[in-house]
Amino acid sequence: MSGQTYSAPSVRQLAAVVERVAPRDPARWDAREKAPGAGGIPVQVSAERAKQLHMVVGMWDQAVNRSKPERFPTGSAADLFQPQALRRFWALAIAGGLRHWEKDVGKPLPLPTRKIVRSCLRILAGLVVPGQRVELPSLEAPELKPAVASEHLVALYRELVDLAGEGPLERGRRGITAQDRARLLALVSVVLDTGARVGELAALNVGDLADDLSWVRVARRGQNQGEVPLEEVAYRLEVSVRTVRRVAAGQPGSHVSEQLRQEILRELEAVAAEDPRVERYALREGTRVAVRRWLAVREGLVSGVGPVAGVAGGLEGGKSALWVTVFPSKAGPPGIRIRAQGLGQSYARGVAAVNFVMAGQPGWEPLPVRMEQLRRAVDAEPLWDEDGQ
Repeated sequence: MSGQTYSAPSVRQLAAVVERVAPRDPARWDAREKAPGAGGIPVQVSAERAKQLHMVVGMWDQAVNRSKPERFPTGSAADLFQPQALRRFWALAIAGGLRHWEKDVGKPLPLPTRKIVRSCLRILAGLVVPGQRVELPSLEAPELKPAVASEHLVALYRELVDLAGEGPLERGRRGITAQDRARLLALVSVVLDTGARVGELAALNVGDLADDLSWVRVARRGQNQGEVPLEEVAYRLEVSVRTVRRVAAGQPGSHVSEQLRQEILRELEAVAAEDPRVERYALREGTRVAVRRWLAVREGLVSGVGPVAGVAGGLEGGKSALWVTVFPSKAGPPGIRIRAQGLGQSYARGVAAVNFVMAGQPGWEPLPVRMEQLRRAVDAEPLWDEDGQ
């Protein structure tokens, strides 16, 4: 064991369970048992997750010791996952009452830490009471930045359509290239017509467009599922979330082999494709113009992509992708599929440049630098979904 002692039998049992899947003894690390990952798939926890699990055990110890005996059962670890006990633990935790350092006690936990604690509770519940339904605490939605005012959307759309047909956008030493601008204006127009999230946009293929560009087919995912759950991919491949995040962003560390990088990319695509609801949205005339111009630019980018040394099968993914890169990156040359995080980042950079160039122009309403603010202002109705509904 770790040398850490706990007074309550329930917490001692919980600590013993964690020792099986996250032993503190380095000599036992490679032989650690698997824990239930996302979707119930058994995986070995990462070193980062191991520290978090031990942290939550310590939080349980504080909750039991700092409360009246009747507030938390002390007989078995299973009792800690009863609804009333979990609710009391969560209330103390998010209020900052279970922090490790005395000087920090009373400081509410930030949302990212709450997510970590909740994820650990899910893992622990799967270990302590396998097969039982456990009511995990819910996470409050983060405060959203203001959306674009709905009355500005029509005027904004008209400005974008006009802007798409103009020459190079430059002002002083700042500007945006014709290729980047074509992609940005087409992207924003599609968002205004569909309200799609960045993850849904990144998954679009050219085949999702009607031949006459009158509609686009979008695989919609539930609330907060537009982005691929990186933690789930990390669990499946038994790697750290940080590694998955770096690969998804096209910035793998030197310790990531090409084989592992390809496995992560394939898994990211597989998870993103799970259980979508496919809907079709009408594209307005101005959007068709913007998309048509982007497709012409995209064709030139994609046609220049060939086999790349060290990458199995070359980079054929860009051949079908609607949104592709316009600049060389760590992920490869221009013309390959741009993933969700990269798409969001390129949108932010492009919008910052357009807003600077267009500042002071009559009728121009600055675009929000976060695509989510723009998306939430849209109330798009689908034509139909793939089930004919």
